[in-house]
Amino acid sequence: MFFDCKAFIFDLDGTLVDSMWIWKQIDIDYLKKYGIELPDDLQHEIEGMSFTETAQYFKDRFDINEDIEKIKDEWNGMASYLYEKEIRLKKGVAKLVERLSKRGVSLGIGTSNFRALAESVLHSNGIHGYFDVIRTSCEVERGKPSPDIYLKVAEELKTEPSKCLVFEDTYAGILAAKRAGMKACAVYDEHSKARWQELVELSDMNVKSMDEIDAEFDSGFYI
Repeated sequence: MFFDCKAFIFDLDGTLVDSMWIWKQIDIDYLKKYGIELPDDLQHEIEGMSFTETAQYFKDRFDINEDIEKIKDEWNGMASYLYEKEIRLKKGVAKLVERLSKRGVSLGIGTSNFRALAESVLHSNGIHGYFDVIRTSCEVERGKPSPDIYLKVAEELKTEPSKCLVFEDTYAGILAAKRAGMKACAVYDEHSKARWQELVELSDMNVKSMDEIDAEFDSGFYI
């Protein structure tokens, strides 16, 4: 089931933590300041973009007269309390990453989120120390669905892409992993449920909960 993989690489939002719901609300609140209602297609259009790419998209599409860094800082401020105090791990995550780490599996994160928020939520949920590499899409040339972020994480983990398994909850993320030459596991999240069948078809495996992965360890079916 795990394809002889030597490194497990995780997306963050919607995969490790239950946080996708707050970003839609932040988009609603942010655009409301400019008298703009949230467009129906917005979430689909920005899926997988880095924080910087998303800020540029907002600036261009909604004619926002602020520089990119100021837009990002405002979003970060709107989300920081929630990421530190309220966002929690998805079911089965804590047990899984602890188990993988004890087995000596290399663990990495490739996220489109802002680094400060990623670091904050990992620390507050007690799993930051399990990850050997944490990279954001702002640290590479292109965000998902381009493969850059996952190739960067694999490089720093010193693992061939073909030996990496990526866990993702979005179509753009799964596509990024496949374009990187990696195996991909689709992770169910309510935010992307409308595209779940597409994720299943594109990925190599899929789970509704990380508990399903942990169950494979209990059955002895591992690598």
